[in-house]
Amino acid sequence: MQLYQQQQIKIHNSLTGKKEIFKPINEGHIGMYVCGPTVYSNVHLGNVRTFMSFDMIFRYLKHLGYKVRYVRNITDAGHLENDADTGEDKITKKARLEQIEPMEVVQRYTVDFHNILNTFNFLPPSIEPTATGHIIEQIELIKTIIDNGFAYEVNGSVYFDVHKFNKSHEYGKLSKRKLDDLIHNTRALDGQSDKKNPQDFALWKKAEPQHIMRWPSPWSDGFPGWHLECTAMSTKYLGEQFDIHGGGMDLKFPHHECEIAQNEAAIGKSPVNYWMHANMLELNGQRMSKTTGNTVNPDELLSGNNKFFSKAYAPSVIRFFIAQSSYRSVLDLTDEGLLASEKGFFRLMDAINLLETLKASDKSTIDIQAWKKACYDAMNDDFNSPILIAHLFDAAKYINQVKEGQASVTSEDLKVLAETINTFTFDILGLENVTKKESGTDKLSGAVDLLIKLRQEARANKDFALSDKIRDELAEVGIQLKDGKEGTTFSVN
Repeated sequence: MQLYQQQQIKIHNSLTGKKEIFKPINEGHIGMYVCGPTVYSNVHLGNVRTFMSFDMIFRYLKHLGYKVRYVRNITDAGHLENDADTGEDKITKKARLEQIEPMEVVQRYTVDFHNILNTFNFLPPSIEPTATGHIIEQIELIKTIIDNGFAYEVNGSVYFDVHKFNKSHEYGKLSKRKLDDLIHNTRALDGQSDKKNPQDFALWKKAEPQHIMRWPSPWSDGFPGWHLECTAMSTKYLGEQFDIHGGGMDLKFPHHECEIAQNEAAIGKSPVNYWMHANMLELNGQRMSKTTGNTVNPDELLSGNNKFFSKAYAPSVIRFFIAQSSYRSVLDLTDEGLLASEKGFFRLMDAINLLETLKASDKSTIDIQAWKKACYDAMNDDFNSPILIAHLFDAAKYINQVKEGQASVTSEDLKVLAETINTFTFDILGLENVTKKESGTDKLSGAVDLLIKLRQEARANKDFALSDKIRDELAEVGIQLKDGKEGTTFSVN
């Protein structure tokens, strides 16, 4: 019997707004599609949080013995500015600004995306298709939607007819938006658009003469709409209906809403049984934004070269921090939160590393099987990683008590404890067993803290020359001191 046959997972389905018992379409097999990045810039930390959540879900489903086909796409064409049907393609715009080929942009940032995910110990998806690699499939899909009467061509562009679709289907059922409300809140067309209605969205856009990325089609030389690629690729690799579709909360409308409409218009079926959405990542209580400067990218967080955090953090510490919040909760990234997670992470690692030194007794003072069941129950409850981590900390406390002679464990229970805590910590949460010594944080922090103390003494003695010398020489080796109300902190550049 497979492990999944002994466990019952409940998933919060964005489509119904409820937790539902998970039943795959095909016994023992799961098809899962997650919207990947548009590769025109370095991957955003908020995107990393989303992909990390689904990496954990992928890991758990595999652990249960499911055969999972996990598809995560690369958007390398068709994603226009502001997620709209007008403006420049994001990749084309970047290529024009940097005076390079669009595919050079794609290559650069696809490599960056993979490097960052490798740093955070992600498992690769089963398939990672690209939009440009599936132009034929997208054109065929458009033909079908036109033949079924739900799209129209104007001046070489093809648009999805939302109003006509809504007469026989329900547009907006995922995001809980009514078309009448969308019409009321949308300004009238200015006469320059080819659309019949503002709510219609592009399936194919005719390329302007200056547009570099273009492909031949029955309607024009142009490029596919952003929403279309996911419908084409998910259908090709997972079938007309599949189990799980994931992505960030910001994709629910219009992107995922349009995916549903395209599938139903072309195939006559709702494509996905369980829609899952990861929530947003904030920075110090505010939305991350390049325009306001309230943003930090993964490299800056890992190196400490930023203005928000007092030090560099190891990848597993960041991963641990993210796992301490439900994937459906807004997560506020702060220095205080990361420092607390770092302490907790190393406390857990220290306990796990003690396991081999424990001596078995003739009885156990806690019910190991009940603890193991609680770990599975947490993950079965919509992948509740914060509750799982609480149970892992319970185990860490128990391990330390056994070490100190305040508790006992049988050899059989010790084997179950070690196997279970290692499985959930490393195989499912995706953490790596890094000690304080290996990370170098303790030694560096200790040395810099000593220099900060000497600098404070110099300032107290009005020896400002020595104070400045300590600050300046630390800066020369990439350690920036920051004086604040709470004292002096440092970051590594």
